[in-house]
Amino acid sequence: MSVLTRNEAQTRAQLLDVDRYAVGLDLTTGEETFGSRTVIRFTAHTAGDTFFEIKPETLRSLSLDGQPLDPERLDGNRYPLDRLTPGPHELTVDATMRYSRTGEGMHRFTDPADGETYVYTQLFLDDVQRVFAAFDQPDLKSVFDITVTAPPAWTVLGNGTATQGAEGHWTIAPTPPISTYLVAVAAGPWHSVTTTHAGLPFGIHCRRSLAPHLDADADEILGITRDCYDRFHEKFDEPYPFDSYDQAFVPEFNAGAMENPGLVTFRDEYIYRSAVTDTERQSRATTIAHEMAHMWFGDLVTLTWWDDIWLNESFAEYMGYQTLTEATRFTGTWTDFGVARKGWGYDADQRPSTHPVAPDPEAVPDTASALLNFDGISYAKGASALRQLVTWLGEKDFLAGINAHFARHKFANATLADFIDNLAGATDRDVHTWAAAWLRTTGADTLTAHVENTGHSWNLTVDRAGNRPHRIAVGTYDHSLDTQTGTEQLILRDRFELDVPQQDTPTTQPGARPDLVVLNDNDLTYAKVRLDPDSWNTALTHLSGIPDALTRALIWNTARDMVRDGELHPTVHLTAARTHLPYETDLALVHGVLEFASTHIAGRYLPPEDRHTALTTLTSLCRDLLRRTEGLTPKDWEHGRDTTRPGSPDPGLRLTAVRHFIDAATQPDTIQDWLAEGTVPGGPELDPELRWRILTRLAVLGATDETAIARELDSDPSATGQEGAARCRAALPTPEAKAAAWHAMFSDDTLSNYLFTATAQGFWQPEQHALTRDYIARYYPDATALATRRGPAIAEAAGRHAFPAHAVDTHSLQLGTDALNDPALTPALRRKLTDQLDDLRRALAVRNAH
Repeated sequence: MSVLTRNEAQTRAQLLDVDRYAVGLDLTTGEETFGSRTVIRFTAHTAGDTFFEIKPETLRSLSLDGQPLDPERLDGNRYPLDRLTPGPHELTVDATMRYSRTGEGMHRFTDPADGETYVYTQLFLDDVQRVFAAFDQPDLKSVFDITVTAPPAWTVLGNGTATQGAEGHWTIAPTPPISTYLVAVAAGPWHSVTTTHAGLPFGIHCRRSLAPHLDADADEILGITRDCYDRFHEKFDEPYPFDSYDQAFVPEFNAGAMENPGLVTFRDEYIYRSAVTDTERQSRATTIAHEMAHMWFGDLVTLTWWDDIWLNESFAEYMGYQTLTEATRFTGTWTDFGVARKGWGYDADQRPSTHPVAPDPEAVPDTASALLNFDGISYAKGASALRQLVTWLGEKDFLAGINAHFARHKFANATLADFIDNLAGATDRDVHTWAAAWLRTTGADTLTAHVENTGHSWNLTVDRAGNRPHRIAVGTYDHSLDTQTGTEQLILRDRFELDVPQQDTPTTQPGARPDLVVLNDNDLTYAKVRLDPDSWNTALTHLSGIPDALTRALIWNTARDMVRDGELHPTVHLTAARTHLPYETDLALVHGVLEFASTHIAGRYLPPEDRHTALTTLTSLCRDLLRRTEGLTPKDWEHGRDTTRPGSPDPGLRLTAVRHFIDAATQPDTIQDWLAEGTVPGGPELDPELRWRILTRLAVLGATDETAIARELDSDPSATGQEGAARCRAALPTPEAKAAAWHAMFSDDTLSNYLFTATAQGFWQPEQHALTRDYIARYYPDATALATRRGPAIAEAAGRHAFPAHAVDTHSLQLGTDALNDPALTPALRRKLTDQLDDLRRALAVRNAH
């Protein structure tokens, strides 16, 4: 199959305009394939040759302007159109297409809970070719008329309002001009909740087996949707550009969500069938806001070529967090961003595969290379850069530039240059120079504080390792004794703005030096931070006494980064967690710090002989959190923390502690008792998620067997139950279990994307290194062959979840380094292996540094 190059896309865009697609899909032809008939009306500006794309099971027939064409001329995924004459043309393509089991193209899923079947499209980045014929590039926008024939009991959803005709025939309202990758269809016996808002139909949809769980959260989901919709209309001059707003929660979805205009698709794990924390609800709300922002940035105005993908994702990432903070009850979103997302950006930016937020067009020569840039740089770093831009530019001028951009390019395409020109037109600041420094360069700057006490004043000098300008806040804090509790806290003395590099060096402030000086307080820029020695000592001993959660997040990120850079011993970080997390009130912080401690410190950065001690420290910490959250009532579990009672326990904090206790357990006794009793003493009762979590850990510890796994699956035969059973079976510490799991992943080729991931998650366990050692060498050739056979989605899963990340040793590193020389590696797998091996190299460096 051929990938589209940027040069080919430019040539084709100069040759023709696409006026209209009429696409007919027949979903009644069987379980393996569906019918696809496409009529494309387009106009050639000059005489010339071109091609369209399609990946059919069978190309049945095709014609151009009524004249038959030979199906045998299909070359991979390209069909040539030779000697086009100037003027209008009509291309008709009739094909049989294959359903996907990997979340690409037209994905088909049968729910094991009730036997119902669902299909949905995921056409990003170039997977429209798996569904219908197209001139597949983002700058050939067109109107799409979609009709669907489906089983009579099904409901069909699309980019526009869908109308049902006779015998399962559905017509979807024509779209405004949109790109091919944004077309969407979802069909099946959906459970739906509908309403109207601002004169538009709104709907949320899920498979029937999840209906009670969607109904329980429908008011919250629709409320967030309405609030974000209204806030975006306060910010943007252009109204919402489509005729309806549906949100479909679909099974086995590879991403978090996809911004199809009028029909956003989400992974249906966002329909919670087990207990979740308020931070998880906030994450769902952030995704809702993120995807709605795309309706303007990405859908109304679309990138011209994939080098500008950051224009879609960075904007939606920034606007999602900011709008949620402004419009909803979730006011701590930037703390969650700092904990859950920003580290993702910093990590990606320090790898060999780093790239500018806005790479040079030559760096994205084709669609295969474009797919590699959906990473922490395009999302988290780009959003951080935009947040810094708003800080420097001011929100008023920023929004004026954004609105000018929408007005000039609506229903069309734009480039980075267009975006920067529109921003520059709204301000007298030099936006072009700012963009060159922030968007065209790689790496993270490091800001280091030097504090000098001069008696009646103190001086601050900030060293910058890097080249970007930064506008930051500097927070100063002093010790204070809480007379009610007798504990020592830190209180904010002052917070002032500072431009880095400093115009006046040093910056002088009145009074004695503070006990703690924090650079980038409020986390408004993207830079690694190093505190002065006295401030760092204060932070380590009094971190939980810092009043603002966002400041605490910044310091925890600094500690995390210092561990990764070999500047802080991993056990110091672990001790700080043990000391301060029992007093932490922000759930995102508790989860983020525990996750880093368990996955990276206990799992990779400490040598194997220290893992047991680290896990014991984590279980002791979780016991402290459980003691702190005793006394929860059934009402608390149903409705959340009682904020009217000061100091009332938080069920989300208790749930977080239970989850991490299970994952860190070194002995089976306690969690076996929980599983047998069906509850944790003092709550919560074990829901399916917790039961499968316990069973997975028991499998790792060799304290369960196939009989218990099968019994649990009988009790929970859902899709999530199937994944839980696959994870548990792969985690069993027997040669037979490992051999079966390996065969399922790398030889069988029948696992869906989600079952593959679950199996991979169970396979490698640090406690089972001796059992799986011989599979490390097998991984590289087997993963290479798998990626070639099954495509980018499975390649991503194989590189992310099936990689032997626990094997931190020079032999494993050498095996992987040698494997990168294999020319058969697909781009997607090569990128994942490059990143994984760099993380492995870093883990070895951390171990050797201490």
